[in-house]
Amino acid sequence: MTATRPAEFGHVGITPVNNLPAHEATELTHGGNQALIVLNDQVYNLRITRAGKLILTK
Repeated sequence: MTATRPAEFGHVGITPVNNLPAHEATELTHGGNQALIVLNDQVYNLRITRAGKLILTK
């Protein structure tokens, strides 16, 4: 898997580079710094740090 820098994405939506959906983290958190993500009855916490990094924990 090849990492892609966020600066390479032109805007939120389908990326032209690899056709993967892209989502703005601040929209997922509704302007806050945390959001819950559910996958197969498992709940994950997405957090935006003060340094602007993302942390996903179970």
